[in-house]
Amino acid sequence: MTSSKSPEARTYADRAFRSPAGLVGGVLLLGLALWLGTDAILRGEGRTPWFAVAWLLVVVPSVLAFTLRPVVLAGDDRVRVRNPLRTIDIPWGAVDDFRAAYSSEVITEDGTKYPMWAIPVSLRQRKKANRQQMKAARTAGTGTDPVGEIKQAQVDQTIRELRLLCEHHAERKSAQGEPVVRWAFELIAPIAAGAVLLIALFATG
Repeated sequence: MTSSKSPEARTYADRAFRSPAGLVGGVLLLGLALWLGTDAILRGEGRTPWFAVAWLLVVVPSVLAFTLRPVVLAGDDRVRVRNPLRTIDIPWGAVDDFRAAYSSEVITEDGTKYPMWAIPVSLRQRKKANRQQMKAARTAGTGTDPVGEIKQAQVDQTIRELRLLCEHHAERKSAQGEPVVRWAFELIAPIAAGAVLLIALFATG
């Protein structure tokens, strides 16, 4: 005997949107920082190891926060925007729109705007896509209106997909509620500790 679940009861894995370039850059920066910092700790003389520890406390969490941490997770009931130092959970029913002008952002029904660090806006890529659309339109003899089946810039594709997901899930009973903001104290604490240690080292130098 087979049983089927209602659309309200079905759950799917969250869809993740993030910047591949940010991930690659973050891994490279993290590797470089750990290599230089470890070398200074093991081979440095005098107060050099202490300076290395302080710099690592500041640099490593900062690299993690601004490159590897940002992601937008779209689930059945909410969209989770994980930015460098805070995470915002927004039920689909509380989302008004997604936009990408000079930066991408999600706008709630009360007008609050939250940036989405994981979805960077490339004006160069957007201009290139627009030129391709206009060229295709001229070739097809439909004027210069940049519309059609031509591929959009990546950020515009992502925003369109998020809008479609919002339209699909916004009416779910489980997708109602208010946004919840949480700060990433697990990253803020070591950065603050490293900054305090650096100030102390410079002050007593």
